[in-house]
Amino acid sequence: MTRIAVIGAGSWGTSASWLLGGKGHDVSLWAREPEIAEGINTTHHNPQFMSDITLPDCVVASHDIERVLDGAEAVVMVTPSVGVRTTAESMKPFLGEDVPVVILSKGVENGTLMLMTEVLEDVLGNRERLAGLSGPNHAEEVGKGVPSATVVAGYDPDVARLFQDIFMTRFFRVYTNRDVVGVELCGASKNVIAVAAGMSDGLGYGDNTKATLMTRGLAEMSRLGHAMGANPLTYMGLAGVGDLIATCTSKNSRNRGLGEFIGRGGTLDGYRAQTNMVAEGAFACIAVEELGLRLGVELPITRQVRAVLYEGCPIEAGEEALLGREARDELHGLGLVDD
Repeated sequence: MTRIAVIGAGSWGTSASWLLGGKGHDVSLWAREPEIAEGINTTHHNPQFMSDITLPDCVVASHDIERVLDGAEAVVMVTPSVGVRTTAESMKPFLGEDVPVVILSKGVENGTLMLMTEVLEDVLGNRERLAGLSGPNHAEEVGKGVPSATVVAGYDPDVARLFQDIFMTRFFRVYTNRDVVGVELCGASKNVIAVAAGMSDGLGYGDNTKATLMTRGLAEMSRLGHAMGANPLTYMGLAGVGDLIATCTSKNSRNRGLGEFIGRGGTLDGYRAQTNMVAEGAFACIAVEELGLRLGVELPITRQVRAVLYEGCPIEAGEEALLGREARDELHGLGLVDD
């Protein structure tokens, strides 16, 4: 049994706590809202997220981050990407310098363009104790024991193996990977492609269109990874094509749902008001495109998602911009053909 602090009591944080608690770990769950912590401790249910999950008795929640981190042997961060830096700053005074930390949040920080483990290193130091977990892991399924798999990427192989052991169950298979950059970039950029896939659904297009968006989306994800030194095989794995399939096709996908809402004439603000959920692709389209611009990498789908969400571009114009692009070799930008 390990004492684990889970930071973030949203859908994924709740499912992760259920999984870890079910393995017999002593789980201390931090909730930003005091009423959520109180509800969990009183009823063993999160009153706002994943409320149908019954949390084990070994999962105890608190609004006090110092209390949650007290005695923690490992930390699991599951806050939205936009809140990772401020949450890490709150954690820093109460977290030992060598306590391993794995982050399940998927994104690139706007402004700094740092990956999530880079943000943690910037705030907490000691990157060797940091890891990222990513894959086709919808919280709604993990929290019901639906068979799933994921990948943990760590700067130190021992830390990756530690979290592999902490999370591994019969229904939740955990693999390791040394490619932290690739795994984290996959997690951020696939959310943008899922928004585009949802827009296709909202417009009433079919399987051909979605498959085209997914595969060409994977191509631009891979181009960005290639420019940042990621292992191309990572994009063929769980964090890449695996998560892309799940996020672009599932009814549980917030990012696909946001795109569908937009495709049917809705707005970003309207989606937020209706769902009270964070669709990470709405943030990632800005930071991922800025990464591409910095590195001179062409990201046409990401460009149009950002234009539609934030620049007043009609969705039909975004569609035309993609369909009207010049013909290219399928593998351009990957260093495999003459561009």
